[in-house]
Amino acid sequence: MNSPRLSFIEKTGYSMADAAANFVFMTMILFQTNFYTDTFGLSAGAAAAILLWPKLWDAFFDPIMGVLADRTNTRWGKFRPWIIWTAVPWAVVMVLAYTTPKGWSMGALVAYAAVTNTLLMTLYSMNNMPYSALGGVMTADLNERARLNSFRFIAVNIAQFIVGGFTLPLVAKFSEGHDRQHGWQMTMTIWAAICLVLFVITFFTTRERIKPVAETHTPPKQDFKDLLKNGPWKIMALMTLVHFAILSFRGGALYNYYHQYADKASMFDFVAKLGLTRAPLLPGAPKPGGLLEWLGYTIHSTSDNLATSNVADVFNSITNMVGTLTTIIVIMASVSFARRFGKKAVAVAGFGLSTVSALGFYLLEPTNVTGMIALTIIGSIVYAPTVPLVWAMFADVADYSELKTGRRFTGMVFATIGFCLKAGLALGSASFLWIMDLAFHYDTKLPGAPDAVHGYRFTVSIVVGLMFAVCTALLAAYKLDKDATIEMSEELARRRAEAGVANA
Repeated sequence: MNSPRLSFIEKTGYSMADAAANFVFMTMILFQTNFYTDTFGLSAGAAAAILLWPKLWDAFFDPIMGVLADRTNTRWGKFRPWIIWTAVPWAVVMVLAYTTPKGWSMGALVAYAAVTNTLLMTLYSMNNMPYSALGGVMTADLNERARLNSFRFIAVNIAQFIVGGFTLPLVAKFSEGHDRQHGWQMTMTIWAAICLVLFVITFFTTRERIKPVAETHTPPKQDFKDLLKNGPWKIMALMTLVHFAILSFRGGALYNYYHQYADKASMFDFVAKLGLTRAPLLPGAPKPGGLLEWLGYTIHSTSDNLATSNVADVFNSITNMVGTLTTIIVIMASVSFARRFGKKAVAVAGFGLSTVSALGFYLLEPTNVTGMIALTIIGSIVYAPTVPLVWAMFADVADYSELKTGRRFTGMVFATIGFCLKAGLALGSASFLWIMDLAFHYDTKLPGAPDAVHGYRFTVSIVVGLMFAVCTALLAAYKLDKDATIEMSEELARRRAEAGVANA
């Protein structure tokens, strides 16, 4: 298709911005629910509203952002400029969103949380929606797109490894001599600085190459009407809504599953085998050094006082890191899977097996922490190939729109997918709190009550498993299989050649 192969530097550089985005995304998925209830001090109802409404606003803002991006024309392209324009505001608001003002009334705190979270979600959309669209215009080669997304999601999972493994220990470290609110503010300051550097790298190492046969001059309303006639888009939009609801729903459920359902003595014995425990120091004894000790990974307790230890934080971090490392390894093979079987087939299999793996958590006893680690690894193995392929499928949906309409509106496609993504995240986080509140009498001041503990077990397994099953069924109905995407790509390449449109 006369589309040049992307260099290692460009693929790596492209991946940096999504790694940066995941310092916000994974903090939101794994910890934001509990940050608002346990650290910021909001009730479950107030926290649910803060998690829901800013993300819903962001979801509605995404199509607006898609219109702006499609109609942006600079010497750097349509989508790249947004990454650099939003970099500094992103870093500032990221810190503010995890800062707890001192001495404020509850009403003022709720307003502050709503404003800062809304700003953060808006900046996320202004940065990440054009970034996602950028991947669809860097190359027209289907295999290169799959490779590009493999690089992207290896970087994403490295960021997730860092966030999942080191956020809670850093919060604990910076809380020493202060409070947990200070710990969160300092930790997010570090993450924000990393984000700023990574956004700059992406801007300076990438290029936009795909030129549409015809520029978008139609009204946004017409673009949206055309999308509603696009069958693959409708499937992927609904699948994305459910898929990302799973991620935020499961993040809140797993945190409580490990902290309230899993047996602390069993977790202590498990991490003891890793050399991360020790008895309290005798007065005057020298303190061990090393990175793990500095980060607070060493558990300062014995089995006699586990109730006040940080063993759940440590075990939660270990499961996050193990799952993410497994995902990184498996993602490397996803391109070959897609080339052989097609993106759709691999995605259907991955989501189907993820359904089974999620349901398995219900069968585990609180003491079976080894089983929890094993299911984390199995779940990561079967889910990992779907991660880059789903995003490559979004680019295929943009190609399908161009095939049917003769116009390319990549920004609108990714923006509307972004709408479903953000709406899913919002509904997932809020739904977990609503289900826990209504069905299991969840009280943030009594998180270990028997009904609530049963709720954590039920939501993290049965509810998540059913949501994965819905995604599997939707993907099975998606019609752009391997043969269809090849035919579509060849036809678009022929049209561009006839129109004299060259890819840069």
